[in-house]
Amino acid sequence: MNPASLIPTADTLTAHWGWFQFLLMLTFPLHLFAMNAMLGTALSAFICHVLPERPYRELSHELSKALPFMVAFTINLGVAPLLFVNVLYGHLLYTSTVLMGLFWLAVVPLLIIAYYLAYIYDFSYIKLGSLAVYVVLAVLLLLMSVGFIFSNNMTMMISPASWLRWFATPDGTLLNLADPALLPRYLHIMTGSLAVGGLCVALYSSTVLKLDSSLVKAGTRLGMQLFTWLTALQVLVGTWFLLTLPGEVMKRFMGNNMFSTGLLVTGILLAVATIITGYKRKVMATLLLTIPLIYVMSFIRDSVRTGYLVPYFDMTKVPANMQWSPLVFFLMTLVLGLVVIVWMLSKLPVFRKS
Repeated sequence: MNPASLIPTADTLTAHWGWFQFLLMLTFPLHLFAMNAMLGTALSAFICHVLPERPYRELSHELSKALPFMVAFTINLGVAPLLFVNVLYGHLLYTSTVLMGLFWLAVVPLLIIAYYLAYIYDFSYIKLGSLAVYVVLAVLLLLMSVGFIFSNNMTMMISPASWLRWFATPDGTLLNLADPALLPRYLHIMTGSLAVGGLCVALYSSTVLKLDSSLVKAGTRLGMQLFTWLTALQVLVGTWFLLTLPGEVMKRFMGNNMFSTGLLVTGILLAVATIITGYKRKVMATLLLTIPLIYVMSFIRDSVRTGYLVPYFDMTKVPANMQWSPLVFFLMTLVLGLVVIVWMLSKLPVFRKS
């Protein structure tokens, strides 16, 4: 059977596809920043429990206060990019979601449990005693499990040939484990997220916790070490990921598509630069290099998706019936929402320390 025959017809768009693509590439990196901070905070807190020095134990307590906020921001900032992926690729994403429906339905309860444990870790930190390390580890593993489910869905979405397995397993329990690019793709995202999360911990320690020199030193050292070594590991995993891509997709980054090739070269150069500044523990310089790096990686991810879908789907051919009011309303809501978020952050006691 031809896999293309299984693909539903794409819905008519309410605006030119370029608008939704722009908004996807605008909002997805924001979700990544929050996710990185969340995972890095959880990992750093776990490591702090293992290290014997007193400043690290105190740092884990401070990080426990930030973790619930990081989970909340990650979830909320993930709504917009998921919405735009649904608008642009809904006929593909809905299909892959149904194929792995049992695992996809598990995402919500897993997030609820992780969020609840994050609050327990914060509010009951002292009462938990030696159990605190296991609570924050559970939070980290649950959140990484959700990421694995998302990686399965997003890779199965762009591989209609894998949908043929439904005829043998029609019970909603399919995962994309046979895809050789799944594991390196997932590890590439996780190592990058944990690395940038370490940078966020260093930034948090050197700004919010700046009144306590022992915490600043401990947090900056731990955060920058995590960032440097995990970023170096991410480069290696990224090479593995590139080599597991289908030939035509990989060639996009080897000169067949100059934009994609330029993105890859830029990403490598930025990654090397961040490793150097991270090794020297220059927090702000590393941050200024990491911000564009995350955007570049987001565009590389989008190019990979486009390459996979070349035989099956051309976004430029999707019909559009222009309706300005929903688009304008969304843009207004987005701006107002960002303003409210900034205002709420300014009112948090943890961010008002001076």
